[in-house]
Amino acid sequence: MPEASLARAYIGLGANLGDRAATIAAATQALAALDSTRGWRASSLYRSAPIDASGPEYLNAVVELWSTLSPRALLAALQSIENAHGRERPQRNAPRTLDLDLLLHGETRLDTPELVLPHPRLHQRAFVLVPLVELNPELWIPGLGRLAELLPAVAAQHLQRL
Repeated sequence: MPEASLARAYIGLGANLGDRAATIAAATQALAALDSTRGWRASSLYRSAPIDASGPEYLNAVVELWSTLSPRALLAALQSIENAHGRERPQRNAPRTLDLDLLLHGETRLDTPELVLPHPRLHQRAFVLVPLVELNPELWIPGLGRLAELLPAVAAQHLQRL
């Protein structure tokens, strides 16, 4: 049986509760260990203030990986990793031990109640765009355009590379 095709996916990682750096490192290793992952790399860590919420500062990163999983199956794997790290969802934008967002999955454009691709707020968040530029400065975002052209809109958001 032929191998399913590989798609390049980008996952946003964030945490603002507990040992944030250790949690992001463990989540990165969990992503790399997925049976369907063929290669991966991670951006630097970044510190950012919460957006549309209160609470401690976030640590953020983005992981690029190649996967044979479908977007929905990859989302399920991300949610399983979040749950393993004590993720709770008491209300929208609540502080969290780990947040994993499927940002992009190849050229897939999808709009369902469970999953929207590209991620619907990707272009509004410096903590996503800057790490994406670090990993792939020439990246084209389906429906949005060149990644570099999206950066000026988030230039005022405070972000510190660690």
